Amino acid sequence: MERPPHTRDRTPAGGRIEGLDIARGVAILGTLGTNIWIFADPQGAFGWLAASTRSPDSAGDVVEAALLFLTNGKFLALLSIMFGVGLELQYQSARRRRQRWPGRYLWRSALLLVEGTLHYLLIFEFDVLMGYALVSVHVAFLVTRSQRVRRWWMIGAGALHVGVIGLGTLAMHTGNMRLSTPGAAATTLYTEGSWAEQVLARLTAFGAFRTEVLILIPLGTVLFLAGVALTRAGAFADSERGATLRSRMIGYGLGIGLPLNLLTSVSGPEWFLVDRYVLPPVVAFGLLGAVVTLTYRWCGPEPGALRRGLTATGRAAMSCYVFQNLVCGALCYGWGLGLAASLSDARPWWVIVAWAAIVALFMTLSVWWLRRFSRGPLELVLHWAYLAPRRSADRRGAGSGER
Repeated sequence: MERPPHTRDRTPAGGRIEGLDIARGVAILGTLGTNIWIFADPQGAFGWLAASTRSPDSAGDVVEAALLFLTNGKFLALLSIMFGVGLELQYQSARRRRQRWPGRYLWRSALLLVEGTLHYLLIFEFDVLMGYALVSVHVAFLVTRSQRVRRWWMIGAGALHVGVIGLGTLAMHTGNMRLSTPGAAATTLYTEGSWAEQVLARLTAFGAFRTEVLILIPLGTVLFLAGVALTRAGAFADSERGATLRSRMIGYGLGIGLPLNLLTSVSGPEWFLVDRYVLPPVVAFGLLGAVVTLTYRWCGPEPGALRRGLTATGRAAMSCYVFQNLVCGALCYGWGLGLAASLSDARPWWVIVAWAAIVALFMTLSVWWLRRFSRGPLELVLHWAYLAPRRSADRRGAGSGER
């Protein structure tokens, strides 16, 4: 069927939508904009939570608070929406190939859970891959259901999420719940502790560190299903309908969500949960609409260095996410260069420079790698593991045929 005249095909030969790759790259580098402050705190995750209860009392604190406002929760939510978009695209691909669904997608989810667990234990307390793996299982079944069923799941999960955050916020206002403050052992864990000691701490404090996953499951369900709905509605097509949908996303996300998020960010630590888990997802829809719109309107046929870097980062998103956290650990923790302690008096300026350097490094490495390989390094490993059962079955079948 001929494509309508108002629609232009902006999908590369490999079937990828460049605007989505760029949005995914923005999300990955934006999550680093939050995570790097955790690594750069001498008390690590404990210190970052404690810092959320303090009011800025210097110019550096004001700059740090402003940068955290720009990144906190927004790019995590954007990444969640993009994961839902990717799940829908894989479902569409399976239908075109007449493959069973969810079928082997559940094996992909299991592999993601293993990778997320290893990432949590070996590298970073605030891993999101474990939560994505869990959410992807039930959403994989929901994509085959009617729009009405998916809508009610979104309403139910959204109500549960808002209810939990509302109760937590009420408890923080009444003084019945406070953000964790570092204990004596935590004050030296990241500056003097070995890598093995940090791994052991993540094991022993698994329940405390993984509490966020419980929050991310209902929120992730909403955002995954929203990504599915936006894809099916044509929000990412270079068409009049797509442009209209993206304009609404920008209006609600940046026109309404962003000012409200700014209000909660300056209203005190009692609003921490709303400031991270309720309003930033609204802003994320606006960011996604803006990035895709900018890609269609202002990106010429020859990509510049920034566009190439963001696109490559988006295509190797999982590798960049894991490896950038590993690099941050090596730079900041005591088992590495220990910059969190030695440069603590130079915050926030050295952290900004470190973020920019890591971003430039991974954008450059991603472009270089994808000129030689079809996927990022971790993506290649996961793809190999994903296909391993099929290869094993093929070998067994071939052996049976020979006999």
